[in-house]
Amino acid sequence: MKEVSHKIAIPSILEVGKGNINNIGKIIKKGNFKKVSVYFGDGLYDLFGNGIVSSIKEAGIEVINTETADTLDFEEIGVKAFEISNEVEALIAVGGGKAIDEVKYMSFLTKRPFISIPTSTSNDGFSSAGASLMLKGKRNSFPAKTPYGIIVDIDVIKGAPEKFIYSGIGDLLSNITALEDWRLEEENKAAVVDDFAVMISKKAVNSFVRTQAESIKDDLFLKELVDSLILNGISMEIAGNSSPASGAEHLISHALDKLLENPELHGIQVGVATYIMAKVQKHRFERITKVLKDTGFFQYVKTLKMKKEDFIKAVDMAPSIKKNRYTYIHIEENRNAAKKFIMEDDILREILI
Repeated sequence: MKEVSHKIAIPSILEVGKGNINNIGKIIKKGNFKKVSVYFGDGLYDLFGNGIVSSIKEAGIEVINTETADTLDFEEIGVKAFEISNEVEALIAVGGGKAIDEVKYMSFLTKRPFISIPTSTSNDGFSSAGASLMLKGKRNSFPAKTPYGIIVDIDVIKGAPEKFIYSGIGDLLSNITALEDWRLEEENKAAVVDDFAVMISKKAVNSFVRTQAESIKDDLFLKELVDSLILNGISMEIAGNSSPASGAEHLISHALDKLLENPELHGIQVGVATYIMAKVQKHRFERITKVLKDTGFFQYVKTLKMKKEDFIKAVDMAPSIKKNRYTYIHIEENRNAAKKFIMEDDILREILI
């Protein structure tokens, strides 16, 4: 019998701490790059551009060009990718999910290393190998490249709007329900679970939910959130797919993206859907409820005026998002249970209209 072994890509540079934004050059020097291009999310050059570029130059690395990363259009990104000068050895993205997805995909197309410098923690995209892009007006997931480097400045993350932290919380908690979906799929011979990916995913979320903090902007809380989201990216790389961190709750969020003209942040939608699916699965519902209460996630969602009827429609649409999967939401009985819960649960009555 042929032995099966893993060959995975993991970041060669990994720095999570305070003050990193002022030491980018010193940190990336480990990669022995001579020439790089730096891409900033919209408006971020004014905040961080001069300091980052100066830091890189002081490390003896030439900045070939700086650009704004402002599109998720699949075709536009393809054109931009092949306009990159041949002398550029690595691409650096500074920003939120949009900037990182754009540069990550250009890195994949041009086979260059990619360094991820997130300025918020709205989801695990800054550490994963997938990119969420627009194709013909619809959001789709594309294979991309695991970052060669991930550099996070906790002070920068702390300065971002709280909605991005809440979104990261929602995205990370979904590991709990996603792993239960993956287990169900294996039981029904619809998937093969990778035990090591499961271990990494569990460690990521369990470490986070046990973190004690007075505020979501405490340094320890934010570092734990960032570290756990990074582990998410690694768990998906090990599995070769998104199953360790994405199940029925993500399908509900993707359905909301299609249904709504102005969807909320991905992790916010996922967090509410995780709460719903935990109840349906009868799996760690109390723990998930406690975290969403204690962090203020529910109180934040209440300000958004999200609609119960939208979640009900999303539950019905969710199985069609990925017909090849077999999560709890693919079973009619569970969809009915989810819709009943949405209508009758006291917390959802309070936070959804």
